[in-house]
Amino acid sequence: MHGRQARIVLRLITVGLAVFVLLTGWSIGHALTVAGGGNFSQRVAEWARNHYLGPAVTLGEWLTYSKPKKGGNPGVSFDKLGGRKVHKKKHYHGLAPIVPANIGSPAGPPLAGEGVWRVAVSVKGLPAVFKTYVRQSRTYSSYYAGIVSMDQRLLKFSLRPGTEDPGYGHWGAPMTIPPGQRRGLVATFNSGFRIASSGGGFYLHGHSVGQLIKGAASEVYFKNGKLLIGRWGSGPLRMGPDVAAVRQNLRPIVINSHVPKTVDQNVTTAWGATLGGGYNVWRSGVGITRDKRIIFVYGDALDVRTLANLLQRAGCVTAMELDINPDWMSFMYYLAKNHPSDPTPVNLLRGQTQPADRYYSISNRDFTAVFTR
Repeated sequence: MHGRQARIVLRLITVGLAVFVLLTGWSIGHALTVAGGGNFSQRVAEWARNHYLGPAVTLGEWLTYSKPKKGGNPGVSFDKLGGRKVHKKKHYHGLAPIVPANIGSPAGPPLAGEGVWRVAVSVKGLPAVFKTYVRQSRTYSSYYAGIVSMDQRLLKFSLRPGTEDPGYGHWGAPMTIPPGQRRGLVATFNSGFRIASSGGGFYLHGHSVGQLIKGAASEVYFKNGKLLIGRWGSGPLRMGPDVAAVRQNLRPIVINSHVPKTVDQNVTTAWGATLGGGYNVWRSGVGITRDKRIIFVYGDALDVRTLANLLQRAGCVTAMELDINPDWMSFMYYLAKNHPSDPTPVNLLRGQTQPADRYYSISNRDFTAVFTR
């Protein structure tokens, strides 16, 4: 190659690299500044996965992953994490609250306050949201999970879209809990995997992304505010004029009050790509009891079976896994106090990555909002 030709080739390569750097820089910059929340690492990881760099993200997670430690104590007093105890009474005037039975501890004899239900939020003087905390296993006894019981007789549930999942569209619902629409807000919690990885679809107010799959674990939101959880296509869990939304994610992890053997199969592939390929990571799940209460569970150092066992222990007849890994975990309850139109958000677990006011700004992922009836 002559000198002149070499210089031309070099210039073309230089221009090509400059264009690549500029486009990549613009793309990453857009990902870091677009509305939707998320910290720097979350946004970069999401950008990389959306641009076919998932293996590089997985490698980085594997290199930085630290296995949870075994043994020890949680270093927290469960009876000092707020909320008041409610003692069952023989007679009530009007609607009687459903006071769940204490659930003890999977880690052995319960510590003070462990597995004891306390009221997080009341509606019209009646307990609507109960919370409790338990060490999830004997092996990882220094970690504990947060568990919530929500009474549908007093609450209504709705699905909210996110800027990336399902993305912008005519969803008929905001991607946040905006000012002026917070009166009666009781709780919010995270949804499932990215829809493309969920093994199912997303439907909201007549519009959808992906395909609703028969047999997939589904949260089905009805126009009257009720939420049912189970396998799509079974009983009332099918499309009809009274269905407002459907969010599918994988397969059920509690079926007819039993934990299926499938929860132990292909954990990192069937139940989500975990940080470092570890089984025991942050996980969340949701289920429904025989009396139609909604149970939410999340915490660190959970494998799929342990998550399922906690949902079963809390009374679920059917349950499903939601999202995993720390960046996506969130459960907040809201205290009206002296500001009912702008209630104060409180994280159920102090150690969750997401701030309590996460859904007071536009969210990049879909989520569930819970209001009073």
